[in-house]
This record gives sequence, C-alpha cells and structure tokens, in this order.
Amino acid sequence: MPERIQSVERAAAILRLLASGSRRLGVVELAQAMKLPKGTVHGILRTLQHVGFVEQDRSGGKYRLGATLLHLGNSYLDLNELRTRALNWSDSLATRSGESVRIGSLHEGKVLVVHHVFRPDDSLQVLEVGALLPPHASALGKVLLAFALEGDAILDDLELTPVTPHTHTTRRAVLQDLKRVRTQNWSADVEELVPGEAGIAAPIHDDRGVVVGAIGISGAIERVCAPDRTPRPDLIATVRDAARSVSRNLGARSW
Repeated sequence: MPERIQSVERAAAILRLLASGSRRLGVVELAQAMKLPKGTVHGILRTLQHVGFVEQDRSGGKYRLGATLLHLGNSYLDLNELRTRALNWSDSLATRSGESVRIGSLHEGKVLVVHHVFRPDDSLQVLEVGALLPPHASALGKVLLAFALEGDAILDDLELTPVTPHTHTTRRAVLQDLKRVRTQNWSADVEELVPGEAGIAAPIHDDRGVVVGAIGISGAIERVCAPDRTPRPDLIATVRDAARSVSRNLGARSW
C-alpha cells in the first residue's frame, strides 16, 4: 500500500476545520484542535494561502476558506449535467407558476445563469443563458451565497452596488438576508434586481448534500407577491418542490 503524505493529510484537516464551526480560526485555535506546534500549522496555512485555498482576514489575522475552493467545487458537478438533470422540472415549474424560470450557479463572485425557461405566454422575452447576475440583489444569488462554504469570503470581495433603489447595499443587511435564507431554505428579491419584478429561489443539493445550484422564478411583482409585497406562499411551495425534485435527480436525500 502506498505511503500517505502527512503534510497533505494535515492540510486537508485544516480545510475541514475551517469548513465547520465558526469558519474563521486563528493559528492557535487550529494548532490546539490538531495537537500540532503552531509553527507547523502556520507553515501549512501559508502554503494554502499561496494557492488560494485559504484567505486571511484583513483585521484579526484569522483564516477562512478561500474562493479558489469554490471554483474547484463547481467543477465537481459539470454545469451541463446540472442543466440536463433540471430540464423537465424547470419546464414544469414554468407551467405551474406561469413565470420564467432560471437555474444559476456561482461563478467568480457572480450568478451564472445556466438554464432559462421563458414565461409560458406570448410576451417578448430575451434568453438569459450565460448572463451574470449580482448575487446580493437576486433571489438565486442569495441562496447560493447563503449555502456556499466561502459565502462570507465572496461577500467580503463584492461591491454591493445598488441595482435598484430597493437593493440591499450594506454588509449587515445582506448578512441578515443570508441568515434568513439559511433558516427558511428559500430566498426572495422584491424589486432588488429589476424594478417592478420579484423573484423566488430555492437551493439544489447533490448527493453529498452540497448546494450546487439554485432554481427560481421571476415575474411582475403583482403576480409573484401578495398585496403586502411578500412572496406568495403557494409560489414559494412550488419553487421549493421543484428544487427538491432536481436535488433528488442528482442523488440528494429528501430534505
């Protein structure tokens, strides 16, 4: 049996620790958890930082997972496969909701639209496959940020530019959005991306339980929302049902 490489095992252990708990840990905390000298842990961290697997906070000096891991994670599930597995369910969601449907995945800090189903009417519409959406202003993006291991790191690097007068542009407001998404397992944007439009989205899980994409609807606010501007409960349920169906098709357990 080939000999294992100790330094690689230790680096993997550090990444697992950073992926759990507070997600931000210092050298002392990591050394104590691994029962290793601080110098050894610091050397591994410097190497992981050099290749982009970890990042160090500007203030405080603690470490967190780096954005490079996000790109590696996205490559685990080919985006064409995600689109293929979701075709039937996205068509069904468009029919049931009466709205346009988009499936997205994080790509370099943006939401990449990998599939788009037109609203089932005769209105003029533009195909959005390949479009990049701001994650802080879109229902799809809020889902993807909320469940990404590197969500906080991505948020730190984002320019929270206002897209409409309703876009949340402070880190505190966006973090509150993401906390709410993790609790309810769906997200919404109400005129945050497009004036007069609202969106609802839910996460797509793979067979590891990892969120690899999001599926959602978007349409006129008077159709998607109740008179009080909150998303309609029946549409929330419909979107979540579609997300579950795609997830099961990818091998995810029931959730």
